[in-house]
Amino acid sequence: MTTQPDRLTPAQLRTLFLFEALDDAQLDWLAEHGRVEQRAGGTLVYAEGEPATCFFVLVRGAVALSRLVHGDDVEVSRTEQRGVYGGATQAYLGEQVDQVYRNSLRAVTDADFFVLLAEDFAYALRSWFPMPMHLLEGLFFGMRDSQAIVGERERLLALGSLSAGLTHELNNPAAAAVRATSVLRDRVAGMRHKLAMIADGRLDGSALHGLVALQEEAVARVATAPKLSPVATADAEDTLTDWLEEHGVDGAWDLAPILVGGGLDTAWLTRVKTAVGPADLEAAVRWLTYTVDTELLMREIGDAVTRISGLVGAAKQYSQLDRAPHRVVDVHDLLDATLVMFKGKIPAEVTLVREYDRGLPPVPAYAAELNQVWTNLIDNALGAMGEKGVLTVHTGLVGDRLAVEITDTGPGIPPEVRPRIFEPFFTTKPVGAGTGLGLDISYRIVVHKHHGDIRVETEPGRTTFRVLLPIAEGAPEEPGDAPTT
Repeated sequence: MTTQPDRLTPAQLRTLFLFEALDDAQLDWLAEHGRVEQRAGGTLVYAEGEPATCFFVLVRGAVALSRLVHGDDVEVSRTEQRGVYGGATQAYLGEQVDQVYRNSLRAVTDADFFVLLAEDFAYALRSWFPMPMHLLEGLFFGMRDSQAIVGERERLLALGSLSAGLTHELNNPAAAAVRATSVLRDRVAGMRHKLAMIADGRLDGSALHGLVALQEEAVARVATAPKLSPVATADAEDTLTDWLEEHGVDGAWDLAPILVGGGLDTAWLTRVKTAVGPADLEAAVRWLTYTVDTELLMREIGDAVTRISGLVGAAKQYSQLDRAPHRVVDVHDLLDATLVMFKGKIPAEVTLVREYDRGLPPVPAYAAELNQVWTNLIDNALGAMGEKGVLTVHTGLVGDRLAVEITDTGPGIPPEVRPRIFEPFFTTKPVGAGTGLGLDISYRIVVHKHHGDIRVETEPGRTTFRVLLPIAEGAPEEPGDAPTT
């Protein structure tokens, strides 16, 4: 087959489809610079991740190509076609990219390979095909740069959408706090006026002290007032209204709801009457009602401010602005922060179900980037369901990895589409509605940066995206590293 044990003739090289269109001078050059290497069946030709020093072309035998997935060597293809190639296929890019083997090649049977050093392969391509090399180089870096730019755009669009929802969520408690503050100002002014009427000399010191004690009791009751059902609330208000009207207090229908909201009843009002007497009952009741209303308004303001603080905290947790890029995190905190950001986007008829296993251990992760994954998956789930459905967020263990599942009750992913959903720029959304990078970005974050996995199970009425994350500390890429392809 060969004139020398380690060489192929130009004529033999021409029988390989990769070289059949080369001219005689080019074949002579290859014959001079290349060599034949033999590998026994079952041996490794080269391993993924090692420096890419050679370009291999199969001359005889069968080979298998494999990739590392979660540390396991997974076979991708197997062939015995003469002329198939592998190895330093990106040597023509030189130092612009890391020159490492992107996969592993194994000889299935005894095999012969035509082998070129990476630098010789790069020289031949650049010297013989300068225009195609410029085009290939431009395509490679253009696609990579475009993917990075569109990926950033995808993140900005998602952030803009979530920011709009967050603004809406912040507006509600802020407006409630402003309204309550305005009403509170009036109530405080009214309370000062009624206090002046009560303390104009008609009440002796002991009666005034008793009234102040009842005021303190009213404040304490507001803090512990039980929540009543609508029917129970209406009954309690009717009872208080009747009592107030029977004792000559005007506007009883306005005072009763406030007193009921503060957890007060007719027995307490009877004590007020005993303390101040019938003549000053109305002024005392109104003063105490102002006190109760003031406490209720302050509680409303406190709840609104707490809500605002919680939303800001969720936004901070979502963006991870004050955290180191890589740290140990509780995925439930990340999921909850993302769901808070989505609250304004979840339709009224979409039910959110959280199925959390709170016993799960924390995982080492880039928190902000995992939040981007949850954002993409939840946004896709909501888009699939439309205005009605059930969104389920589930956590648990699958083997030795932590699993996060996002499930929707949408129509499912068509079989012809499913193999392409993780491809960059592939989208089923209308033109202008999606970039097709959401799942690609999610895949890169989960698989390349966290050494995890992302899978999908789909059927009409149920689609589940499952993210699997290693619990043990790994060796993640640096934040600035470009994901490998």
